[in-house]
Amino acid sequence: MAELNAPAPGFTLLDTNRKAVSLSDFKGQKVVVAFFPAAFTGVCTKEMCTFRDSMAALNDLNATVLAISADAPFSNGAFATQNGLNFPVLSDYNRETIAAYGVALENFAGMAGYTAAQRSVFIVDAEGTLSYSWIAPNPGVEPDYDAVKAALN
Repeated sequence: MAELNAPAPGFTLLDTNRKAVSLSDFKGQKVVVAFFPAAFTGVCTKEMCTFRDSMAALNDLNATVLAISADAPFSNGAFATQNGLNFPVLSDYNRETIAAYGVALENFAGMAGYTAAQRSVFIVDAEGTLSYSWIAPNPGVEPDYDAVKAALN
């Protein structure tokens, strides 16, 4: 499980074009790592679109967003295109990164055996240290976007 003030668990995942993207690619920059349960669901769409609409402000804080779900790159690609997402949406189809961050959501939506990512937000600082962590009490709760921005200052 990811611990505050410790090195963030590294990862390399496929983006919507099935190209490898690593957390280490963003060294020297703050990264908002936003796990979400499932593409094309109401709360996830609202959350990702809120991050999309905040990108200019986040970029001004030397930050970028990496969104992660257990969905396949193809689903994530259609989701990103439909919603005009302007940051990488990564596929953790083998759920290794979800496990490393301690955000596995088992039996998602009543589907026995299906593990998704619990809605959660982590901030990795420019040195690669985990400086902020928020995990939703349930998948219907969105993050406090102002708290995320404040944590980036």
